[in-house]
Amino acid sequence: MAFISSYLHPEYEVNDFKDGKRYLDFAYIRPAIRICFEIDGYGPHLKNISRWQFADNLVRQNQLVIDGWNVIRFSYDQVKDQPRQCQQMVQQVIGRWLGDELDQTALSFLEKEVLRLAIRKGEPITPGEVQKYMGHSDKPIKKVLSQLVEKGWLVPASGTSRIRSYRVGDRVKNPL
Repeated sequence: MAFISSYLHPEYEVNDFKDGKRYLDFAYIRPAIRICFEIDGYGPHLKNISRWQFADNLVRQNQLVIDGWNVIRFSYDQVKDQPRQCQQMVQQVIGRWLGDELDQTALSFLEKEVLRLAIRKGEPITPGEVQKYMGHSDKPIKKVLSQLVEKGWLVPASGTSRIRSYRVGDRVKNPL
């Protein structure tokens, strides 16, 4: 579970749609995925809230989803009484989005992350999008994209001499 902790951020601050701040209990952030883990206590989250607070909680979760977050909720009692079950669910969620299949290949870390982005998006990706997600400059990203095309993991989606977008190739058998 060490690989999880380097991407896991407790009490992660996000901007809300009203230019305010909200805090996620835990945020798991990698270049191609953002997962919000929320732990809700029965008292403060259900028993003692007003109708307005209930509606605000739903709006908060909807805004996270609209902003590209995957939201996973646990009750406090689940975490306290069934920690192993919660741990397994966290592993399933991360495995679903990041998959073991790519980890079994001889691809570089950067190649795997680009593929995960393409698989998760489910539609063509552009070099600019990859640069933004990966935080790398133009040259290494174009090199990685070319390598993935050569290996059959990606195929050009638009353009011939100058490729403007890429889609997942036939070599990826089970999209995440």
